[in-house]
Amino acid sequence: MKTRHVFSTPDIDAAEDAVNALRQAGVPNDDISLVARHDVENVAIPDDQQDTSDDFGRGGLKGLLAGGGSGLLVGLVAIAVPPLGLTLAGVAAMTLVGAGVGGWVGMLTGTSEPSPVRRKFEDEIAAGHVLVVVDGEGDMLTVADEAMFAVGATPLPFDAPSAMS
Repeated sequence: MKTRHVFSTPDIDAAEDAVNALRQAGVPNDDISLVARHDVENVAIPDDQQDTSDDFGRGGLKGLLAGGGSGLLVGLVAIAVPPLGLTLAGVAAMTLVGAGVGGWVGMLTGTSEPSPVRRKFEDEIAAGHVLVVVDGEGDMLTVADEAMFAVGATPLPFDAPSAMS
């Protein structure tokens, strides 16, 4: 499983220097993302480098579990009421429908949920700094850390696994 390292740079130019140093060190483009204030992200950071990896999937998983659980509960209650005539197959269908609807709604709401990096370092981002996020394993992270130190990026404490596979 990949681990996520987060670094702070003072502005978009320093972040570009950091991304170039990471690329020269051999870090794949897919393992590098940037987080900044929304006005900076919209103007200066390409969509493929913005950190959106966690939002959609986490929201969908939460919705899937909540919707499936709700569908199962409603199905079991309905089976206990004889006039409704619901069978076990009906309970399974209600569980699947609940999970599907819950997952869909969860994904929609998950996209509006800020990522863990954005939540933890909101003061840093509000101050105008651009965060460089690197997802990797073992030696690649060591190389990435050295490249970031070489360009003067400041490491930030972040101890969560990466959502990137």
